[in-house]
Amino acid sequence: MEKAKKSPGEFIPEFQKAFLHPKFWGAWLGVGAFAGLAMLPPSLRDPLLGKIGRIAGRFGKSARRRAQINLLYCFPQMPEAEREAVIDEMFATAPQAMVMMAELAIKGPQKIAPRINWHGKEIIDELQRREENVILLVPHAWAVDIPAMLLASRGQNVAAMFHNQGNPVFDYMWNSVRRRFGGRLHARNDGIKPFISSVRQGHWGYYLPDQDHGAEHSEFVDFFATYKATLPAIGRLMKVCRARIVPLFPAYNSESHCLDIYIRPPMDDLASADDLTIARRMNEEVEIFVGPNLKQYTWILKLLKTRKEGEAEPYSRKELYPKKKR
Repeated sequence: MEKAKKSPGEFIPEFQKAFLHPKFWGAWLGVGAFAGLAMLPPSLRDPLLGKIGRIAGRFGKSARRRAQINLLYCFPQMPEAEREAVIDEMFATAPQAMVMMAELAIKGPQKIAPRINWHGKEIIDELQRREENVILLVPHAWAVDIPAMLLASRGQNVAAMFHNQGNPVFDYMWNSVRRRFGGRLHARNDGIKPFISSVRQGHWGYYLPDQDHGAEHSEFVDFFATYKATLPAIGRLMKVCRARIVPLFPAYNSESHCLDIYIRPPMDDLASADDLTIARRMNEEVEIFVGPNLKQYTWILKLLKTRKEGEAEPYSRKELYPKKKR
């Protein structure tokens, strides 16, 4: 088979014979299970996946603790039982959304089209009609990759940056699925320049705004009831790429088995804003999307790791949700 041609700085997953080693057989079984679940009707698989996710959320102590700390900081007035319920529902939503991504890759966009609800689609339709450069601002939702795949399947190429998975088989399969309908992937350790080049060439950028990149180039701005070190890079990317910044957020509904994709108007107010304002506006868009859809968000990330001088890093505070001794 002829290898796909790469653009400069593009990552294309490639199968390696080493993946057939017995140490990876467990990973391949997991891939096969995902594919098998994707072939089931969603009305059958979603209740099952929800139960599996909730159970996994009880055994995944470290991930659950990060979610507990994030929600405690962001929603201190919310009753503890309510926060725990949000975490249970988050763990239930995660496999449901990820299996829908596998279903999309296997069955194709036409099969799942009746279960995709676009809200604000006229915004991206107009930007496509005008052939404008676009960077989509997409908070970390469990279904985060699906809108990019759907756009690519409709002829709108997308460029995204990513981190490699720890398991090379999962990394190969996950990124192969991401590229199923076209577009480009850029490894974060290759820097931002390949991503910028792709956007300037007409690929719509896919930018996740809520990761913690440390204090050096970030601004400390409000995030729900706390604050967060937020990288205001989107302002510079907007100018360098001559792109419109469009917030987008996917939310999987396990009752209707549909994916709602919410799109908000371009953030044209960032054009003349300073870094502090840009950072706060980014977080504001995250809040607008996530507030009504708490279970869709990946609260297991170390969102609040970087704190102001003199303040303890939340995840190192042993008094918060201490690990039980066996």
